[in-house]
Amino acid sequence: MHRKSVAAIFLCLFELIAALKSASAQSPLQTTDTLKLTVKQAEDQFLKNNLQIIAQRYNIDNATAAIITAKLFPNPDFNYSNGIYATDISQGPAYKENSFNFSQLFTTAGKRNKNIQLAKIGVEQARYQFFDFLRTLKFTLRNDFYSIYFQEQSSLVYNQEINSLSKLLTAFREQYAKGNIAEKEVLRIQSQLYSLQVEYNNLQVNIDTTQSEFKMLIRTSPAVYIVPLVDENMYSGKTIVATVPYMQLLDSAYVNRYDLKLAKTTVAYNSTNLSLQKAIAVPDFSLSLNFDRLGSYGNNYLGGGIEFNLPFFNRNQGAIKQARIAVDQSKVDLENVQNQVAMDVSTNYKGALRLESLYKTFDPKFKADFNHLIQEVFLNYAKRNISLLEFLDFYDSYKTNVLQLNNIQLNRVTSLEQLNFVTGTPFFNQ
Repeated sequence: MHRKSVAAIFLCLFELIAALKSASAQSPLQTTDTLKLTVKQAEDQFLKNNLQIIAQRYNIDNATAAIITAKLFPNPDFNYSNGIYATDISQGPAYKENSFNFSQLFTTAGKRNKNIQLAKIGVEQARYQFFDFLRTLKFTLRNDFYSIYFQEQSSLVYNQEINSLSKLLTAFREQYAKGNIAEKEVLRIQSQLYSLQVEYNNLQVNIDTTQSEFKMLIRTSPAVYIVPLVDENMYSGKTIVATVPYMQLLDSAYVNRYDLKLAKTTVAYNSTNLSLQKAIAVPDFSLSLNFDRLGSYGNNYLGGGIEFNLPFFNRNQGAIKQARIAVDQSKVDLENVQNQVAMDVSTNYKGALRLESLYKTFDPKFKADFNHLIQEVFLNYAKRNISLLEFLDFYDSYKTNVLQLNNIQLNRVTSLEQLNFVTGTPFFNQ
C-alpha cells in the first residue's frame, strides 16, 4: 500500500510539474477583449482622449479672452432730451426744445495697461496650471501602467500555485479516501490553498482598481482589459540614476517645475495688482460736450465740461493694503515651493539610488533557477525525501521571493518615474 501511495503521489506531482510549466506561460486572466499597448502608446492615447485635459485647456482660452476685455476702452455716454410740454411758449412749442450730451471717460495712471498686464499674467498662470496638471496625470498614468504589469506578473505566481495545489488537494483527497495518506496532510494542503486564494483575491482587487484608473486616463471602454507591454530588460544590469548628476536634476527642477513657475507668476501678478490698486487711487475723469437748442442762456447753446471725483476720503487704502499683504504672502509661498522642490529631488534621488543598488544585487537568472529548483522539490517530495511541511515551506518561499523581485522591479521603475516627476524633465523615460 505504501508503494501505491508513493506512486500515486508521484504521478500526481508529475502532472503538477507539467501544469506548472504551462501555467507560467499563460496570463491569469484570459479575455478576448484586451488592449495591448506600450507606455508610449498609452501616453499618446492619453493626450488625445483624456477628458480632464480637454476640459483644463478651456481655462487657457478663458484667460486669453480676459486680455481682450482688458484692452477695450470705456464706451462713450450719449444723452438726448426733447421737450414735451411747457407753460411759457414765447420761444415756440415745447417739442422744438431738444438737447444733446456726449461724454467720454478717460482712465489715468496707466490703469488700462496694468489691467492688460494682469490679464497676460493670468494667461501664464492658466498655462502653468494646465501643464502642472498634465505632469501629475502623466505621472499617474505611467505609474499605473507599470503597476498593472508587475502586479500581473505576481498574479501569475498565485494563479500557478493555486492551480497546482487545487490538483494536489484533489489527488490527496482521493488517496485519503483509500487510506494511503493521513488526514492532516489533506488539511495542511487545504489550509495553504485557502490562504493563497485570499491573497490572490486581494491582489486582483488592487489590479482591478488600477485598471479602472488607467482606463479612465486613456478613455477606453470599461470592458477592455489592459495588457501592458514591458521589456523587463530595459533597466537590467544598467546604472541609470547615477548617470545624471544630482545638481543637474536639481537645476532642471528649478527651471522646469510648473508649480514653481506658477508660484513665481503669482508674485508677479500680486506686484502688478499692487501697482493697479495704487493707480485706482488716482481719479479718472470724463470730458463732455453738450448742445441745447433753446437753452436759457441763448439759442443753440454749445458747451463742454469735465468731471472727476475728489479723493478726500476714499483713496483705495484698504485694497492697497490687501495687495501689499498678497505680495508678501506670495513671496513666502514661492520660497516654500522652492524648498519643497529641493527636498523632493533630494529625497527621491537618494531613494532611487538605494533601489538601483538593491536591484543590481539580484541575479538575472534568479527566476529561471528558482523555477527549475521547485520542480526538483516536487520530485523529492514525491519520493518522500522531504516532508510535507518542508515542501510547503519551500513552495511559500518560492512565492515570496518572486513577489519580492516583482516589487523591487516595480519600485525601481516607479522611483525613476518619481524623479521625472519631481524634476519636471523626462530624464529616465523609456
